[in-house]
Amino acid sequence: MLRNRSLGGLVAAELVSLSGSAMTFVALPWFVLVTTGSTAKMSWVLAAELLPVVIVGIPAGSVIVRLGAKRTMLISDAVRGPLLLVIPILHRSGQLTFPALLGVAFAIGVFTAPYFASARLVVPEIVGDDERVVAQVNALLSGANQIAQIAGPVLAGLLIAAAGPSAVLVVDGCSYLLSFLMIAVLVSAGAAATPSAESGGVLAGLRFLMRDGLLGPIMIVACALSFFTQGLIIGLQALAYFRYDADARVLGYLFAAFGAGALCGALAAQRLVREVDLLKLAAVAIVAMPLPLFLLSFSVACAAVKEIVAAVGFCTPLVNAPLMGVLTVRTPEALRAKVLTAVIGVASMAGPLGFVVAGQSLRFVPLSRIIDVLPALLVVGSLTFAWVALRRRSIDAVSLSRIAPG
Repeated sequence: MLRNRSLGGLVAAELVSLSGSAMTFVALPWFVLVTTGSTAKMSWVLAAELLPVVIVGIPAGSVIVRLGAKRTMLISDAVRGPLLLVIPILHRSGQLTFPALLGVAFAIGVFTAPYFASARLVVPEIVGDDERVVAQVNALLSGANQIAQIAGPVLAGLLIAAAGPSAVLVVDGCSYLLSFLMIAVLVSAGAAATPSAESGGVLAGLRFLMRDGLLGPIMIVACALSFFTQGLIIGLQALAYFRYDADARVLGYLFAAFGAGALCGALAAQRLVREVDLLKLAAVAIVAMPLPLFLLSFSVACAAVKEIVAAVGFCTPLVNAPLMGVLTVRTPEALRAKVLTAVIGVASMAGPLGFVVAGQSLRFVPLSRIIDVLPALLVVGSLTFAWVALRRRSIDAVSLSRIAPG
């Protein structure tokens, strides 16, 4: 697959950009936690970066349709790089206030949803509309993402220990600029889409989702799962800070362990999406994903925590890759940009609230109690997700059998 120049360029750009983002995912919350000592402020910064995904997620579809996926990715990288550099510059000059930090995080988040959606919209233009091939390419992109998740957090932990979190933010800002160059030179797909009658209006993608018996219910359940998942991210940050002596390297190793597990999952997904029913694969993986988290309730060694997090990471590509294949091919081409940004926007809707609730809860509720409750809530959401997916698969199979000749 990587012999295709556009696909190779897309994967390389994702690898560079996501490595920097993975470093910042460790460094920025840690920067807030170290400079303020407040989990609540840390959660507000994370929420400020995710909130724009909700606000601009659906309207971003119209922007992508007008500009094209490639141009949208270029603009997103060209803006996010300099914005990220603003934080260490203001910090060095002593002018970085908490409201300013929230503002910069919010501005960076504005360009996150359009970039992610555009990177996925380019895929069928490069490889065609076979849902298994699209799922396989998304597994490949997930593998690049997980390589970044392995290298990024470890490097972030080492750089934080050696030079402070500001240095990590500088590296991430430069990674966006390098990604910009790779996309500009290597990726030839991603032209503006030809509009159709059904693709008119900002809410066209959302209307299509709500009419679809599979995608609509899955989107609603994904929104609930997003709420609990963001709380888990805050929990891991707090776990490293309070249980393991505020060692940034431990936090880096935890996120790297997740990346290692997810890389193995992406490799497995490469084969499984060619051989297994896509919705069955996603349903089984999403139910299995939160089960190892129950072990965090016990006082286990850091090495065991890394294995637990890695097991959760293994299941992630087995959910995302098949669902992206189904979502992409099930959606008419003229509607894909608006549908994908609608999915991102709605699924992320509960994310900022999850960050804030988890951060505030840690002020009043013991960390051990939150670690007990979150896996149980994730299991309930996962079972609901699996039931919706498999029930709709059965309905679709019956419908096809009724209209089949003979």
